[in-house]
Amino acid sequence: MRRGPQGPRLFFWPIVRRAVRVVALLAAYNEERFVGGCIEHLASHGVETYLIDNESTDATVEIAERYRGRGLVGRETFPRDGAYRWRRLLRRKAELAATLDADWFVHVDADEIRLPPRPGVILAEALAEVDRAGYNAVNFLELAFVPTREDPDHDHARFRETMRWYYPYLPRFPDRLNAWKRQKGPVELASSGGHRVEFAGLRMYPDSFRMRHYLYLSVPHAIRKYVERTFDPQEVEAGLHRARAALRADDVELLPESELRSYVSDDELDVSEPWAHHPLFAHVGSGAA
Repeated sequence: MRRGPQGPRLFFWPIVRRAVRVVALLAAYNEERFVGGCIEHLASHGVETYLIDNESTDATVEIAERYRGRGLVGRETFPRDGAYRWRRLLRRKAELAATLDADWFVHVDADEIRLPPRPGVILAEALAEVDRAGYNAVNFLELAFVPTREDPDHDHARFRETMRWYYPYLPRFPDRLNAWKRQKGPVELASSGGHRVEFAGLRMYPDSFRMRHYLYLSVPHAIRKYVERTFDPQEVEAGLHRARAALRADDVELLPESELRSYVSDDELDVSEPWAHHPLFAHVGSGAA
């Protein structure tokens, strides 16, 4: 049961058949707006979630725990030490990929909705097909959803229904090589900032899956998410978070809808002519993470 605007409402969990056991590795800090929907969506696709909570101070953990036994397979607390230390979190994900009981893993963020390659199939079944075809890694093409000048505020629980403007984003290929089959040896995530998993004998599936990425829901949300975040200075010095760490409140400007694409359905997402940069970070000349 979940509590809606008018009080409790029944929620009937979909029954799905898992062709393989898939676990999503999710690290989160103050993601109360996203975490429930992320876990719920993954579960509807036969994917369980393991949460690494980075000492959230909001309701992230409370919301996630509502899905215990119906999507959430495990949770741990990872020390924050006063800053966002992304490479440490990625190394922890790589450790978990060697110890958790799963056939496939997916590195995900709370503001992402990972999608199967076609209608009528769930993610777990699609990854099983990839496995049977002899491949052991899958790339995702990113569709970045953003608020617009005409419709600037979606910082509410129904943002996936109301924020319907997007652009395809692909600075390099592959850029989101984020799903992989369990390996006997170690996997590497930190060196690419989580964009590309690396391991010996990697065979990437030739057809990319897709993902909806809700970068920010309003101007104030973008400021909270990026401007007010404390990034690990050593990671910034090494070139990670360059654009995000340089963002200032005055830099956050919304695009007009005329420059974006309108969402109709997941099956009709337009990945053609992708953008090489996120406009939010154009002030430093790069959309890199």
